[in-house]
Amino acid sequence: MDRLIKSLPVILKAAENSDEVAEAACIAAWKFAAGQTLANHAVAVKFFDGKLLVVVAETLWQKQLQSLLGQLIFRMNSVLGQHLVNQIELRVDSRASAKSLRLQDAKNAGHEMCLDQVPAELLIAGSEIIDADLRQAFLGAAMSCLKRLQRSEN
Repeated sequence: MDRLIKSLPVILKAAENSDEVAEAACIAAWKFAAGQTLANHAVAVKFFDGKLLVVVAETLWQKQLQSLLGQLIFRMNSVLGQHLVNQIELRVDSRASAKSLRLQDAKNAGHEMCLDQVPAELLIAGSEIIDADLRQAFLGAAMSCLKRLQRSEN
């Protein structure tokens, strides 16, 4: 996969202005730029007119990813070796992914955590942890630390 990603700038240049090649390159670049875990929750499905359409399984992921769009566009264009992606549109479709962080996971691990209050960066970092109990322990500890820091600043 790394060889394919590294060759995307050359492929795009050789294909000149092929819309089909640009779309395929953007979809491949999304998975790499977003990271495997995030790509499991947010799937690139179409690229047209500088806009990448990404489908997410839950509104929680849509809300959390909104704050990361600028960074993701930068990563995408860096991987592509040129400025192709101007915008990322996030749409919710519950069939998009069977893998997602759920509030039920937190309850099963003995934590009452509202995931919509967890910063996107923590959700993404936590989603790299395969074991659900360990992931929830990580998120719980990180949120406790953030709350302590916020209390000490006030």
